[in-house]
Amino acid sequence: MNKIRFLVALGLCSGLVACAAHPDPIVDMKGVNPDRFAQDWADCESDSEQIEIGKGVAKGAGAGGAVGAVGGAIHDDIGRGAATGALIGATRSGLDADREKQQVFKRCLRGRGYKVLN
Repeated sequence: MNKIRFLVALGLCSGLVACAAHPDPIVDMKGVNPDRFAQDWADCESDSEQIEIGKGVAKGAGAGGAVGAVGGAIHDDIGRGAATGALIGATRSGLDADREKQQVFKRCLRGRGYKVLN
């Protein structure tokens, strides 16, 4: 039963990280051609999609689980330590991957001459 709870919690964390942490760039639209901007936006969004948040979450869960298991072994609760470590690792890695994805998107827009405000 604990394994099921862990998987559900991991899925929820992954979903939260992917959805809640990805605000759109704010661009100064003064003098911007809306049609060209829409195309550049789509191109930059496509480029940023190359960063796969799910893979980062999975790697973070694995690494966090291993570290948590070691810590749990010290306190005679390997399972709980592994589960806690996996959740923390998954969340942290997902947030890092999302931050990188945002940076790629914004750098792409800036590289095409747009003034990104955030």
